Amino acid sequence: MKAAIYLRVSTLEQTTLNQELELKGYCERNQIEIYDIYKDEGVSGSKTSRPELDRLLQDIRNRCFDVVIVWKFDRLGRSTAHLLQVLEELKNKGIRLIATSQNIDTLTPMGKFFFTILSGFAEMEREIIRERILLGLERRKKQGHKLGRPRGSKDKKYRKKSGYYNRWAKNTTPHKIKQTTPKRTKINKE
Repeated sequence: MKAAIYLRVSTLEQTTLNQELELKGYCERNQIEIYDIYKDEGVSGSKTSRPELDRLLQDIRNRCFDVVIVWKFDRLGRSTAHLLQVLEELKNKGIRLIATSQNIDTLTPMGKFFFTILSGFAEMEREIIRERILLGLERRKKQGHKLGRPRGSKDKKYRKKSGYYNRWAKNTTPHKIKQTTPKRTKINKE
């Protein structure tokens, strides 16, 4: 039996090493051959398109392995609709999904049931996190703190309009370019 291992962490400060060691150990204990390891590092689970997940899905369509192994279902994503879509694609190709830390295998009816329940919890958790962030931003705004990135030194200087025209000219055919005299304008500080 060949397996694809999928790993994901949401930020670049986190590491996939713990997941990788556990999943490799699981494969070794169960005598499962590892086809490939797919790592999405610094990518949110709320995104449905991720480089390594997209590559994994393409290999699923090509039927390159028999099972996908993840540490937890929420590593695949936090949207119920997206998780169920991936599960359906796996089911249509006859590929199992195993979540080692949750001890769930979608080959079994109980595994399919737990997958549906857990994906609902994963989406709820994501919405709770989003709600907390929005409340925190609203609180900071009421306290008079300015939101957004701080102004940099480049935001205070004059810029030449000719720079805009030159960039525009690079993307335009030669007969459409109008020669202009460079003018200096001050950037609006709103």
